[in-house]
Amino acid sequence: SAKDMKHRLGFLLQKSDSCDYSSSQGKKEKMSSSQRLSQEEVRKWADSLENLIHHERGLAAFRAFLKSEYSEENIEFWVSCEEYKKTKSPAKLSPKARKIYDEFISVQATKEVNLDSCTREKTSHNMLEPTLSCFDEAQRKIFTLMEKDSYRRFLKSPYYLDLVSPPGAGCGPESCKRNHAHSLDCNSNIISQCA
Repeated sequence: SAKDMKHRLGFLLQKSDSCDYSSSQGKKEKMSSSQRLSQEEVRKWADSLENLIHHERGLAAFRAFLKSEYSEENIEFWVSCEEYKKTKSPAKLSPKARKIYDEFISVQATKEVNLDSCTREKTSHNMLEPTLSCFDEAQRKIFTLMEKDSYRRFLKSPYYLDLVSPPGAGCGPESCKRNHAHSLDCNSNIISQCA
């Protein structure tokens, strides 16, 4: 549920380094530093959607929020486009482009994103000879849509507000105990559900 996901995301701020002991020292150091999430970093997410989605934890929090609103296809499309642009082999462009098109843009797409007919038509035309930039306009439109709509709601949601408020604010002893116990229960599921 949305409430469970909110608690799981809050736990990411307080995740102890004890979970890293089973990994190698190098990996442990890398993970420990990447798992720390400062209040300053979280506050930067409110500066722009770019800051939010270019931060691993920010992207996970935003994705969880969109899932709670049943609109995660927008961020999934954006992420797929980012990954597509990193394609090095020209031979892989066409099959990867077709997969993204079929999943997000075609009329029968399983996760169809909300594009105007002009952009959809231009993207369809780009599919004849896919390039690294064939989804740029569609990706830009979806980014703008998220920026004007769901991003603003995210900043007012518990998904963001619970992360940006100082630890312990408005937290009585009983609710802190409950949240800590709940966080421990969620530990094994955090990465798979938020990543």
